Amino acid sequence: MMKMTAGSRRAALAAGAAMAVLAGASQAQAQDTTQVGEVIVTAQKRAQNINDVPAAVTAVSGEKLDAIRSSGGDIRVFSARVPSLTLESSFGRTFPRPYIRGLGNTDFDLNASQPVSFVYDEVVLENPVLKGFPLFDIDQVEVLKGPQGTLFGRNTPAGVLKFDSAKPTQTLEGYGRASYATFDTINLEGAVSGPIVPGVLAGRLSALYQHRGDWVDNTLTPKDKDTEGYDQIAVRGQLLWTPTEQLSALLNLHYQHLDGTPRLFRANIIQKGTNNFVPGFERDEVSQDAQSRAYQKIESSGANLKLTYDLGDAEITSITAYERVDAYSRGDIDGGFGAAFLPESGPGVIPFPAESADGIPFHRQFTQEIRVSGDTGQLGYTVGAFYFNESVKIDSFDYNTLAGGALQGYAYQNQKSESWALFANLDYDVSERLNVGGGVRYSDDKKDFLAQRALSPFGAPPTPILRTSPDSSEVSFNVNATYAATDDLNLYARVARGYRAPSIQGRLVFGDTLSIAEKETVMSYEAGVKGVLTELRARFDAAVFYYRANDLQITAVGGGANFNRLLNADKATGYGFEFNAELEPIDRLELTAGLSYNNTELQDEDLFTQPCGGGCTVLDPAGPIAGTVRIDGNSLPNAPKWIANVTAGYSWPVGAGEFFVFTDWAYRSKVNFFLYESAEFSDDRLLEGGLRLGYRAPDQRWEAALFGRNITNDRSLEGGIDFNNLTGFVNDPRTWGVEVKASF
Repeated sequence: MMKMTAGSRRAALAAGAAMAVLAGASQAQAQDTTQVGEVIVTAQKRAQNINDVPAAVTAVSGEKLDAIRSSGGDIRVFSARVPSLTLESSFGRTFPRPYIRGLGNTDFDLNASQPVSFVYDEVVLENPVLKGFPLFDIDQVEVLKGPQGTLFGRNTPAGVLKFDSAKPTQTLEGYGRASYATFDTINLEGAVSGPIVPGVLAGRLSALYQHRGDWVDNTLTPKDKDTEGYDQIAVRGQLLWTPTEQLSALLNLHYQHLDGTPRLFRANIIQKGTNNFVPGFERDEVSQDAQSRAYQKIESSGANLKLTYDLGDAEITSITAYERVDAYSRGDIDGGFGAAFLPESGPGVIPFPAESADGIPFHRQFTQEIRVSGDTGQLGYTVGAFYFNESVKIDSFDYNTLAGGALQGYAYQNQKSESWALFANLDYDVSERLNVGGGVRYSDDKKDFLAQRALSPFGAPPTPILRTSPDSSEVSFNVNATYAATDDLNLYARVARGYRAPSIQGRLVFGDTLSIAEKETVMSYEAGVKGVLTELRARFDAAVFYYRANDLQITAVGGGANFNRLLNADKATGYGFEFNAELEPIDRLELTAGLSYNNTELQDEDLFTQPCGGGCTVLDPAGPIAGTVRIDGNSLPNAPKWIANVTAGYSWPVGAGEFFVFTDWAYRSKVNFFLYESAEFSDDRLLEGGLRLGYRAPDQRWEAALFGRNITNDRSLEGGIDFNNLTGFVNDPRTWGVEVKASF
């Protein structure tokens, strides 16, 4: 293999990435079987071979991306399918809660701050409901682990999930995909792309429709199937204008609408003293008296404009974006019917009924980024500025379930956030083998927050309007070095500091005060190796890491009072390792494997919280105040120590076409759902497998496949509700389906 300097590699990769954008999604996936080691990412806002990036990055594309999205999967399908990454949600198909290396946030309020940022087509999606935008016509997903504050902003101390949609092409092409699966699950997806004015204006139109029928039976109603269905549509239109060789403008308009049901909470499905399901538990049955009023509606839209001007030795990029979302979700929170003080109730003991809703009647987000990047051959640089402005109103409701859902509690929150930042990132070729780099970002954040309870479910008077305006500023940075030990093996080390702005909560339906979490900072230390084994046709990367979070923002959810309170832990630590590999040992056999170990620990001797109010078996020592427990030394919530995933795909020719088979498996070890530890509110493991087999026509013009998700029908708890009883929510059951795809 001919050796290239780092500077020439950057230039070649940038040119290759530009050609890939013009080539489109279908050509990007049609790679030569000997190119298993070539993965291009934009983790540093420029095109690079993944092995040259001095940070832990995992890319998902192609057949694996198609397989895990089968059967109408939403963003949570990536959970445990990337090392050190899990996702869960107590809202269902929207409001995903991500965790990277154990760092995340269990907060369920609609203005929750999260330490993992979602960046969709180079636009940060701050509100957690925006992060549920469906995935369709996607080129690649990148998971960036560890603090990413230098290039991606303030709320990235754990990492970034980066999604890149397929772009307009200068040749006419497109595809259509249709599938039908268990529970009347329908998935329709397609795109058409091509020139409008050849060489000057190109367009791409993509669309998605997803449907699932109700498949869970409520035993309290005469209807056969009552809930868990949904209908979701999404559309994206793009125009690429290239009036000159130097100037390009890419306009992106997108919209989505979801009509469905909220997360289905199931009362007393956990056997007391263990985390096992109670005998007789059936995933397709519930007994809820408020289920008939439970529904969820989400609508979001946005637009962004990316302008790029090539100066020859440098490039100027401007990204202007606007996003909005409306949301409403109402559910049966106690998960059952009646109450213990009534003649009838169940399943199990229901101390009191609970039915609530949250909504966003108004939201808007505006962002502007401008940056200049260049490469002199020995020095690469990116400098820029960023501005963020968000305004959101949140309504919270509490209902009297036993009175037919009459309103008995109401509170609202208004939050305005403004942030600006200046950033710079450099890398320098010290020699043909050694590259050093670093970056710095100054961030300034301010929030104006007010909230009021207008109606109390307990007869308390309305609160006055409560206000707070926290502000903060912080410097984030990273320093890294990459050494090419051989032409095929790179060693790297990285030190990075990340930052999360202050957070505010005011869940005043059940309380009288606001809670504020001060800013948190994370110092991360990472070292790794990335390489290509040419003779084995393999690519691999491995990393070890350690981080320390100071003033970690955590959320005490639930408990006997059903509060949602923000806290700052003095510190938390985490350490572990990650491994990825792609291998093609023989022609037509493609294998991938991922493995991670994460050990996390809260470290604050004065930290305590209220445990469950639903009769669980608490394992932590008593706290300084009656009814509390100490949580110093506990692992972080939803932070499994082990994650493992594998895929295997094989094809064999039949005439001019080919038959293929593909399987994927994901495992995560034990997780605790809350800050405190109990015997019940945890899950020992999750193991889900997928299978896909079918036939591809010559030149991949069309294909037909049978597929299955969760083919072993694994039953696992994914979360709990702890203030009332032993309520839990679970993973999806096994599905089987058929899919056809045609391309042109």
